Parts: sequence; C-alpha cells; structure tokens
Amino acid sequence: MVRWRGGRESDNVEDRRGESGPSGFPFPMGRGRGRGMRFPFPGRRGGGGRKGGIGIMGMLVIVGLMLFFGVDPSVILQGGPQPSQGPGTQMPDIRLPGSGTQPRQAPRTSSGPQVQAPRSQGKDDLARYVSVILGYTEDVWQSIFRELGKTYREPKLVLFSGGVRSGCGVGQAAMGPFYCPADQKMYIDLSFYREMKSRFGASGDFAQAYVIAHEVGHHVQTLFGVSEKVQRAKSRMSQVQANAVQVRMELQADCFAGVWARRAERAKRILEQGDIEEALNAASAIGDDNIQRKTQGRVVPDAFTHGTSKQRVRWFKRGLDSGDIQQCDTFNATSL
Repeated sequence: MVRWRGGRESDNVEDRRGESGPSGFPFPMGRGRGRGMRFPFPGRRGGGGRKGGIGIMGMLVIVGLMLFFGVDPSVILQGGPQPSQGPGTQMPDIRLPGSGTQPRQAPRTSSGPQVQAPRSQGKDDLARYVSVILGYTEDVWQSIFRELGKTYREPKLVLFSGGVRSGCGVGQAAMGPFYCPADQKMYIDLSFYREMKSRFGASGDFAQAYVIAHEVGHHVQTLFGVSEKVQRAKSRMSQVQANAVQVRMELQADCFAGVWARRAERAKRILEQGDIEEALNAASAIGDDNIQRKTQGRVVPDAFTHGTSKQRVRWFKRGLDSGDIQQCDTFNATSL
C-alpha cells in the first residue's frame, strides 16, 4: 500500500469528469508531432451488441485506431506484417542530458507524518490518490532537472470519463491513458484501473502509480527533445521500422518511471512491502506479447509498439535499481 495520505496534492489536475463527451475524429492517424502517446490497452468489450461480423464501419474504425496506435493494419487485413523497407532500422541520434556526469543523490527525509494538503471539493479517494502521485512525480523530476541545470515544466493531468478533447484530437476511454505532447497534458479515465485489474490482473495502488509515472516519462521525453527526434525519424521509416523505434521510446518511459519510484522512495519513503511487485506485475501484464496473445491468440513481433512483458519489466527495474536517467538510454542499447 503506497503511503500517500497526507501527501501534497498537485495543483495540475483538471477534473473534466461529468462533462458531455466531445464529438469528432480520434487522434491524427499519422506520425506527426502532435500525435499522442498512449498506455497500451485494447478496446473494452461492448455490451448488448450483435454477435457476428463487425461490418465495414467497424473495420474502418479498427484500422484507424491501429494506425494511430502505430500498429500495421496488414497484421489483420493480410494475416501478417508487411516487410520492412531497407536493411535495418536506423535509430535517431538521442543523448540524454547530463551524459558522463554522476547525479547527486537526493537527501533522505523523515517518513514521519506530512502536512495534509487542502482537499479539493468533489474529489473522490482515487482522484485524490492520483493527484498526490502526480505531486510526487513533480517533486522528483524538479530535483532531477535541477541536478541537470534545467527547469522542469510540470504537465497537467486531465481526468475524464468516456471521451475528451485534447491538443492531439479526440481521445476515448477505450484507448487507455495517453500523453499529448501538443498540449503537454496527460489524460486518463479512472475506470481504466478497474479494467486493468479485471482483464489483466494488474491490481494494487502502486500499479496505478506506475501508469501515471509512465505517462510523466513521456512528458520528460518531450522536455528533453526526445519525442520530436523520434517523430521526425519515424516519418521517414516504414511502419515496421517505426514500430521498432516506438518500442524503445516506450521502454525509456518505463525506465523513467522506475527512476521516479527509486527517487520518491528515497526522499519520502512512500513504498511498503509488495508495492514493487505490483508495478512489475503491471509492466508484465501490458507487454505487447501478452496483450496480443490474449486479444488475437498469436504474437506478431513486428507489430509491437511498447515492448514485450520481459522488456518492460527489465527497463522499469533498470530505472528502479539505479535511480539514474543515464541508465535509460534505450536508443543506444544493443539489446532490449
């Protein structure tokens, strides 16, 4: 059980739950700068629908979502991925700031009671929890950026239900949590946590914190200039090659989430026995291979966009064990 009660609630939470859902098209289908980065999650089961084929409109929606998610539609339409173009995937030239320097250790602090931040009106327990976790990420990344001589610009976290309009287009709850670099906001429908538990067995409050820390990792990539370089490189690649680059980007966000967990525990003593196992279980549950096996009965490696279960666990643990962002250089790693 994460020690969060009494923690500072972030001022960067926008609660849009209860607002009428937006209309319009989902996120841009291309690989441009404004495209959002989502936490992998297959669409929810519909209720009361007819049995049988999904129809032409349903297939168009699926193809559109696959394009947005960075998955090659030929995996379904033609029974397999299209061959990659060119001899190999050229990774973008990405170097994390502070390369070659040793980060200063964050000071240990007492695990005694903290001052309770004022509670926002109308917030339920889960909303307060994610607000405190976001506050913990702000504290850690502010510290890391100071060590690098940089200023951390805090992201916003938008809570929504059903659908939401973002700087990257219209997002739907079925897509899972996502980060939009265009407006530097994270979006989550809190019902995602129930689905994560019921469909993939990823339960526990630290598993929930891991999801937020992963999306914050994408924000850090935006501030470091990683996201822009990746999107520029992907625009010149085949779909299969672009998927391979996207995997490294997602694994780096997992590693950043691990760095956050290590730093937060050292500074605030927020973890209890079993919390780390919850995060590792969540990372394993949402690996591309596990999701593909559960949803389509087979694994198509060329369609991976987030990494296998083992890869996600490995890179989260690498960040967790080191607490050092320099250990998160997935783009220059010879193996994942």
